[in-house]
Amino acid sequence: MINKVSRNDARKERHERVRSKVVGTKEIPRLCVFRSNTNIYAQIINDEEGITLVSASTLENKGVNGGNVEAAKLVGKALAEKAKKAGITKVVFDRGGYLYHGRVKALADALRDNGLEF
Repeated sequence: MINKVSRNDARKERHERVRSKVVGTKEIPRLCVFRSNTNIYAQIINDEEGITLVSASTLENKGVNGGNVEAAKLVGKALAEKAKKAGITKVVFDRGGYLYHGRVKALADALRDNGLEF
């Protein structure tokens, strides 16, 4: 019998490979993205202390469909503004095993356009 690997299991394996190399520090924290069918979440994490410094998601915007590119751009803009207030200018990008395409790319572009470097 052939063992089928689900799409999400394959994503988790890719994410584990990335996480073995990408680590957020106090000076340059990790920006982690999670994408569901209906929402997108992003958080900036200091892995040394194991704390989330800043986070944003489509759940914060009531009445907005969170499963599209426009919503991802809004989350990127909101996260960049929160990061500026927290004094964060540089991050390492952790795409969470997702392809750098669509909503993940839109979020990253919005973050760069609003002053975050990675």
